[in-house]
Amino acid sequence: MTQEYLSSQAETDVPTSVTPASTYRLQLCPEFPFAAAGAVVPYLASLGVSHLHLSPVLEAVPGSTHGYDVTDHTRVRAELGGERGLRALAATAREHGLGVVLDIVPNHMAVPSPLRLNRPLWEVLREGPESSYAAWFDIDWEAGDGQVLLPVLAEPLDPGEVKVVGGVLRCGEHEFPLREGTAALPTTELLAAQWYRPACWREARTALNYRRFFTISDLIGVRVEDPEVFAATHVKVLELVRDGVVSGLRIDHVDGLADPREYLRRLRAEVGEECWIVVEKILAPQERLPPGWPVAGTTGYDALHRLDGVFTDPAGVDELARLYRESTGAPSWEETAAAATREVLTGDLAAELATLQRFAGPDLASAVRELLIEYPVYRPYPGEPDMPPQALERAASRAGAHAVAGVRDLVARDPAFAARFAQTSAALRAKSLEDRAFYRWAPLLSATEVGGEPGRPAVSVAGFHAYCADLERDWPASGTVLSTHDTKRSADVRARISTLSQAPGHMAGPGDGGPDPRAAWVARQTALGLGEVPERGPRLSAALLKGAREAGLHTSWTEPDERYEAGITEAASRPGALPADLPPELREAARANLLGMTLLHLAMPGVPEVYQGEESEYRALVDPDNRRPAVHPREAAALLDAGMTPRGVAQEKLALTTALLRLRRSRPDLFTGYAPLAARGPAADHCVAFVRSTGLIAVATRLSHRLAGAGGWRDTALTLPAGRWTSLPYGDAHEGEIALSALLADRPAVVLRSESAG
Repeated sequence: MTQEYLSSQAETDVPTSVTPASTYRLQLCPEFPFAAAGAVVPYLASLGVSHLHLSPVLEAVPGSTHGYDVTDHTRVRAELGGERGLRALAATAREHGLGVVLDIVPNHMAVPSPLRLNRPLWEVLREGPESSYAAWFDIDWEAGDGQVLLPVLAEPLDPGEVKVVGGVLRCGEHEFPLREGTAALPTTELLAAQWYRPACWREARTALNYRRFFTISDLIGVRVEDPEVFAATHVKVLELVRDGVVSGLRIDHVDGLADPREYLRRLRAEVGEECWIVVEKILAPQERLPPGWPVAGTTGYDALHRLDGVFTDPAGVDELARLYRESTGAPSWEETAAAATREVLTGDLAAELATLQRFAGPDLASAVRELLIEYPVYRPYPGEPDMPPQALERAASRAGAHAVAGVRDLVARDPAFAARFAQTSAALRAKSLEDRAFYRWAPLLSATEVGGEPGRPAVSVAGFHAYCADLERDWPASGTVLSTHDTKRSADVRARISTLSQAPGHMAGPGDGGPDPRAAWVARQTALGLGEVPERGPRLSAALLKGAREAGLHTSWTEPDERYEAGITEAASRPGALPADLPPELREAARANLLGMTLLHLAMPGVPEVYQGEESEYRALVDPDNRRPAVHPREAAALLDAGMTPRGVAQEKLALTTALLRLRRSRPDLFTGYAPLAARGPAADHCVAFVRSTGLIAVATRLSHRLAGAGGWRDTALTLPAGRWTSLPYGDAHEGEIALSALLADRPAVVLRSESAG
């Protein structure tokens, strides 16, 4: 490793650009506030990142570990250090050449406890539809007979617990606002006179009459399509942008908004052209981001799917699916997804479905249901391609062609119905696929990730190149990710699990790692992915238990089966029930996957994000496991800067990450353009290589276990563009045609920089 190169790139006086060179995600919480984030800024600057990416910072439910449950849009969260703490963090970042990207939540607010923490909601509950805040929330007053259902009680309402104390209505530990002039009424009349009805949480499924976030009733939808609501809910964020505290925005769950395009246009007009904006938009593999949106692109789940997929063996995926169905009796992925979609729509989202059906009328009710079930992407957008003919035919066969045509006409001519249909569709896709079907389908767990296609997870080399070329042409500043706060397994865990696609025999007879065969598949793969880590047993148990409840086959969050769940936790902790690590023959394949994914991610088009701690080896399972405070390998980084050779995959990953991040920040011109670089020879398909600009080449090994079994690279070669090329961060030089057995002899992933590029 060349100390001179690393030291020269570690300078911190690099000016902040409009488009980040890269971002580094920090999960803020009371245990990791602004001051703690400020303390790691010098280290993050030394890595080479150009921007901090902060989780939501506005006032939230006390103790919230994520911040997406906003209670006040006008204040920075006191538990994190308040506005003074945020501005101090931004100042520290600027001193080290870093900008700040902020995650904002326009779609919803918390229904907190105590309720008064959400003042706009409190006023609506006190004053009803005439409240000055009534326009903030999607409330169907007619459906609730003039009252908002508040499903916040643990048990059905006991009138004997209802009291008026200190000008508020109390039901046990809950407080509610009193409608003026009702305090002296008898209990029955008192309750009937309010603008809300306190109820048991179980009533939300069928009787809820406000729009919520997915199926979470304590997150109420916000109508940011109203200009006054937009202004009120963005006042602090816009101030932070205009003051230069924030230079980029991540828009959470843009599909939840009534009119995403119009919202983004309004936001762009307020923040100006220099603010980098990306949207959390889950694109199906065949879907593209609407071209008229004034954003840099998505947060990157579409890139994650391709990065995972190109290291997944399609033949092994098919064999794993066969073994899985034989041992569990499970239906196909398509049948699994369809069943979950119908279950969620008619069960968890029954209230949302009823609202749409009431709007459409009884003659069209069944067609509303069937069209929602058949919709192939998260939600429809005006002017975008229509549903595939086969999907329309399936809906028409169940609901009638005339009714289907009627609903489609209603969507086309009624903006209010179209918006609510689209919002419900987005919630349905997320809840039925990400939060249910992905937990049921377990042939290869690395494939069940947000934005993925579990039935066909593999991506060819040609498909990967085509995606990258499109990204560079259409959305060159779009975000790209490998791990996030929402991924079910970090990239390092997925890299280990995906080796099974190259050796499916390791899942033949998964053992007794759970109370049923499906649970055993999930447990074995999760254990192999996590490997030997601190607190392994409790972490495995928590993730497996959450997965079983989300799957909803034998237990659930609302109807837990204690005996079944005991079988899961027992298997996670019983010595020998689950493998401690990958078998030796797959560990090198895991290393190749991990370093290859890291290289392609940091060298490909787009703005790469490093999730907290991910610069080194980072094994994490589903939240809350992946939201724990990060451990930053500062000592390891210092060793690398001292010129020491990396030892082990953690240091190898850190060295590769640091070299590319620093180069992205200092030489963004090297990360423009995109051209595939094809290998020649019997193992050519095991090589993924491309050229950026004319000065950077990335070369990665794919399916290395299969490659070794077929005899290795043999005489497969790669012809480099003219000139002399130096590998980073190691310094060895290459030119002309080079045998891949030599180039990749010690390292499965190599980045080369042209010496003529300066």
